[in-house]
Amino acid sequence: MSDLSGAKVLILMGSKSDWPTMAACSERLDEIGVPHAVHVASAHRSPRRVETLVREAEAAGVGVLIAAAGMAAHLAGAVAAQTTRPVIGVPMASSPLQGFDALLSTVQMPPGMPVLTMAVGKPGAINAAEAAAQILALADADLASRLETRRRALPDKIAEQDDQLSKERRKS
Repeated sequence: MSDLSGAKVLILMGSKSDWPTMAACSERLDEIGVPHAVHVASAHRSPRRVETLVREAEAAGVGVLIAAAGMAAHLAGAVAAQTTRPVIGVPMASSPLQGFDALLSTVQMPPGMPVLTMAVGKPGAINAAEAAAQILALADADLASRLETRRRALPDKIAEQDDQLSKERRKS
């Protein structure tokens, strides 16, 4: 059904309309150097596809699954019900409630079915990638080193932004 060979992370989205937000997750995984696959599968409209993709991901050695969905947002829970691998949920802001409904649906899991829940939308998508990489880094010293290097560079980026702001303010 899918090509997961070499993927360490599987990103599942309940709808293709989630891609503009979840592309940030994929891009961050690319930046970090984490191989991943991306698929659309709905907890409600294609539950067998969800189950098949989770089984294929496990067989291919995927270590972390990221599930993004809006409204009822049951995808992460449906994925968690199929695996004991870490599942990270990203609530999408696709309803009149701006993702609050999706956040509650994703975070309110019954005992024994944990879903690591991120923020709504793009910030959550980016942090899902970071969290997946940190989980994988527990068993990958090279990845852990890359993450540490990236983290140490953050203060320098903030200092650069501060310098830019000071220059812009002086000009005006």
